[in-house]
Amino acid sequence: MDGIGNRVALVTGAAQGIGAAVRDALADAGAQVAAADKRFEHLGELGNAVPYPLDVRDPRTVEETVAAVERDLGPIDILVNVAGVLLPGRVEDTEDERWRQTFAVNADGVFHTSRAVARRMVRRRRGVIITVGSNAASVPRIGMAAYAASKAAASMFTKCLGLELATYGIRCNVVSPGSTDTSMLRALWEDREPDEAWNSTLDGDPRSFRVGIPLGRVADPGDIADAVLFLASERARHITMHDLFVDGGATLRA
Repeated sequence: MDGIGNRVALVTGAAQGIGAAVRDALADAGAQVAAADKRFEHLGELGNAVPYPLDVRDPRTVEETVAAVERDLGPIDILVNVAGVLLPGRVEDTEDERWRQTFAVNADGVFHTSRAVARRMVRRRRGVIITVGSNAASVPRIGMAAYAASKAAASMFTKCLGLELATYGIRCNVVSPGSTDTSMLRALWEDREPDEAWNSTLDGDPRSFRVGIPLGRVADPGDIADAVLFLASERARHITMHDLFVDGGATLRA
């Protein structure tokens, strides 16, 4: 795809789920991919990407990893922030540490990686930064206050960054998935029958004020990766500060 072949891309949270799908899609499109994840051992033998251990919560580690990627592969042209955690719970039951850890990964991590890469992109006056957020950032969800708030923070941060970097020709966008068939989603179903959980996801649940998914399907990680691929390409060269929802209509674009 235009603007991706032979480019260097850094993907965080690349070991599984959406991150792995983004990693593979970029590599298939011809990018040199640095696949970064705290769970370095899960990256295994990638073949089409170079693995890097990375804890996005630690700004010093982030800076060292970004420097290593540029030393090994060359200047980073594309950054995709995928690393994230979901620690569900009602507000009155949420412990301070769970709240802090949620923000440490989902918001602070996006800040750390974006800052480290943006500093280098500014000098080169080119680059693309994409943050994988969530449709929960725009629609309240019961039991997901910490997650939704952290994703909202990451989304607005990315848009503000896009405004600051626009003068350098650097584009910053958000991709906001809805329910996607990953281990994170299935972990939410642990106490429910699989068929019941699947159907309530598709059809909605009035008790939880969820409307379901109008398109009648749960996203595949590849659906999210395709959206990232488009925004990273030259086909999206005039798009910045945009939030692309990939949720089958679940938020009714609220």
